[in-house]
Amino acid sequence: MITQETKAILETRQGKFSYYNINNITRLGINDPSRLPFSIKILLENALRNYDGFKVTLDDIRKIASWSPYQSEQCEVTFNPGRVILQDFTGVPCVVDLAAMRSAMLHLGGDIAKVNPQVRCDLVIDHSLQVDCYGCEDALQKNMDREFDRNQERYEFLKWGQKAFRNFSVIPPGTGIIHQINLEYLAEGILKKNMGDEIIVFPDSVVGTDSHTTMINGLGILGWGVGGIEAEAVMLGEPITMILPEVIGFKLTGRLKEGVTATDLVLTIVEMLRKKGVVGKFVEYYGDGLNGLTLPDRAMIANMAPEYGATVGFFPVDETTLSYYTLTGRDQAQIDLIRSYLKEQGMFYTGYSHVPDFNDHIELDLSTAEPCLAGPKRPQDRIRLVDMKRSFENALAAPVSKQSFGLSSEEMRKEVKLKNGETLRHGSVVVASITSCTNTSNPSLLFSAGLLAKNAVEKGLKVASFIKTSFAPGSLVVEDYLKTAGLMPYLTKLGFHIIGYGCATCIGNTGPLDEEVARAIDENHLIAAAVLSGNRNFEGRISPHTKANYLASPPLVVAYALAGTIDIDFNEEPIGRDHKGREVYLKDIWPDSLAITAMIKENVHPNAFQTAYARIKNENKRWDAIRIRSGELFEWNGDSTYLHEPPFFDAMDKVSGEIKPLSDARVLVKLGDSVTTDHISPAGSIAKDSPAGKYLQELGVEPADFNSYGSRRGNDQIMVRGTFANIRLRNDLAPGTEGSWTVHFPSKEKMSIFEASRQYKLDKVPLIVLAGKEYGTGSSRDWAAKGPALLGIKVVIAESYERIHRSNLAGMGILPLEYVKGESAVILGLTGDEVFDFPDLAVIKPGGSVKVIAKGPDKTIEFQTICRLDTPVEIEYFRQGGILQTVLRKLL
Repeated sequence: MITQETKAILETRQGKFSYYNINNITRLGINDPSRLPFSIKILLENALRNYDGFKVTLDDIRKIASWSPYQSEQCEVTFNPGRVILQDFTGVPCVVDLAAMRSAMLHLGGDIAKVNPQVRCDLVIDHSLQVDCYGCEDALQKNMDREFDRNQERYEFLKWGQKAFRNFSVIPPGTGIIHQINLEYLAEGILKKNMGDEIIVFPDSVVGTDSHTTMINGLGILGWGVGGIEAEAVMLGEPITMILPEVIGFKLTGRLKEGVTATDLVLTIVEMLRKKGVVGKFVEYYGDGLNGLTLPDRAMIANMAPEYGATVGFFPVDETTLSYYTLTGRDQAQIDLIRSYLKEQGMFYTGYSHVPDFNDHIELDLSTAEPCLAGPKRPQDRIRLVDMKRSFENALAAPVSKQSFGLSSEEMRKEVKLKNGETLRHGSVVVASITSCTNTSNPSLLFSAGLLAKNAVEKGLKVASFIKTSFAPGSLVVEDYLKTAGLMPYLTKLGFHIIGYGCATCIGNTGPLDEEVARAIDENHLIAAAVLSGNRNFEGRISPHTKANYLASPPLVVAYALAGTIDIDFNEEPIGRDHKGREVYLKDIWPDSLAITAMIKENVHPNAFQTAYARIKNENKRWDAIRIRSGELFEWNGDSTYLHEPPFFDAMDKVSGEIKPLSDARVLVKLGDSVTTDHISPAGSIAKDSPAGKYLQELGVEPADFNSYGSRRGNDQIMVRGTFANIRLRNDLAPGTEGSWTVHFPSKEKMSIFEASRQYKLDKVPLIVLAGKEYGTGSSRDWAAKGPALLGIKVVIAESYERIHRSNLAGMGILPLEYVKGESAVILGLTGDEVFDFPDLAVIKPGGSVKVIAKGPDKTIEFQTICRLDTPVEIEYFRQGGILQTVLRKLL
């Protein structure tokens, strides 16, 4: 009935297609969807098309169509993404798990061919690039050579996966950043599926194993980041189960003022929405202000959704969107299909005759945005450019917090002379990097940086030698248009040579600083600074030597590199001196917006995109030369330090048991607020004296060959030893320490978190984590859940969770509990030395109450928590031991 009543025919230049028209649901007695936000309409079409009476029922369709800002009860719905996108850090473990599932399937007597992606899956290798070489003409080639040398084994594995699995493709290294490639190349706008003798068309949608998958919402494609575990389930044909979200309408008006960049706007929006509180919600942009934003501007705003906490920051498709498809060389017939389909569905934005229903509204006049940065430790902490000097100096002296460092007045005056006569002091910029998907997707910002560099070079300004400068474009197209415009020589003159195509400094692949500089910083406890055009600046992420990390637009990255310090007021102090010794101010070299617009028009063309992306298949000799072993089963090498068969399916039975009460659990880690996945999941460099570093050395690997944690995510033995090993982690059980330290109970012996977990495992003691607000903020790292699971953690109790991490915990069979409002570990008097019982787990329900009994040396504390397994499906995952076990048992 639903098929007959709602299916329609769409006639286009490509021919006739079938589709499910959401407007026809009124024939079924269901609400007219015209009042719905565009993002909810996409969920409605998805449910209508995937209706099967079982996973998706008529009631599910009715729930979505009845979405209302006034609904009082949470509604569980399913979503079947059209495709999955992976980056290599999170993608390798996904493929490792699929390979392990095939091995487990064989062991359990099942058909290994069933373990295969059921939807299109693209893996982009972009996270393995490290900035080893910089500031020279051959930096790109040297870094690429080093990347292939380090990652040969991983790349062989991914090529095996591309051959062994259906619907799985790999985009080789040296191509660009996953999100920019998704935006410029992989996205189709409308997808097609053969169904018998007809072709069904439907909106492109995607989930990815990187939290910034949200960037694709700038193109009007619904998508967000999920954990690797959840992505694997989608790859294997499982829908995502989610709570029907609230939608916040964000009205944009006006236009940006001269000298204000898209980065400034983005950081303003991040601050506004963090203050508003949009965690787990959809944000949908509309208003006349959209007319003044380019598609890359919109993509930047959408990219930063994880930083403002939303599931998505969605821009509906309009003529600007279609113009971008044309600019990036897409097929015109496909563009016509997108327009025709979305207009028929009522999903094409031409301004509102009436504003859709939203749960809440927020508004921003773009003309009020000002030049700014964000930092020194979080992306939501915006600082106006005019306030930067005062802000940094206040941060030095203020008591230690998320925004400050707590130095004495004597410490603040410390200076160190380098051998070449240059001086390092608090605030000295030692890392300046144009990097990240957020900003390198935007020609306006890159031309701005190039023009500023040109103006600076022509005046004779230089960058200090102690600054590690780098430029990592988001795609090959960037180099093409900067060279065509004649700007690359000026950037390289200041040290901003292209060091590679992919994520670099933004994800902590900064590489080592000059030894003298690093030693001077460490020995003198300097608060050195990094300025980067990235989207993350959490503690310990960028470099172990930079405690003050600021996000800024590409032109400001160049400006601060020229200044050599964060401790400068650009309005009052010169950025440097010209050839004749005259003072030069930032305003003297800041580029004009008209010049930037003219350069874009002259140098950014469709053929540049078509040529660049044709190189993916035709010009990657190193990738093509990699030899692999074929076969449906991967041959695990027991001596490998990169790939290891994970223990997730060890001793797994065909049928799961029931949920049982948990008793006599101990606290392994007790944490404060805003603990990120960077703190939890192994990331960045591997310290030689860390548990992971010691383990590698025991296997004969020298520290110079450690590579990064990200590159070793396919080896659980390394990753479990690096869990909770961030150099800035503060575990309240071991006060006065930073890094991987805890106290074992009841012995009260101080030891590494990994060593304590092994001792607890020998004693058969289950473990828990106590945490504060915003637990798991940051990247969608599956190892932030896998690592704790392998440490033996069964429960996390936090004041609140970031969306993706909470989902990942559920997917790994870890129970996320939340304190009731107004309570916390501090308020309840929990010190971490208690023994915890959870007597009622056998009857837990989504959002239900869970009793906790904490028995301390001299008191017993009993309190209620909220079960944050948000859906019946997540309860089932917990019962089965996790998503992967659930899927494998279904396949069996």
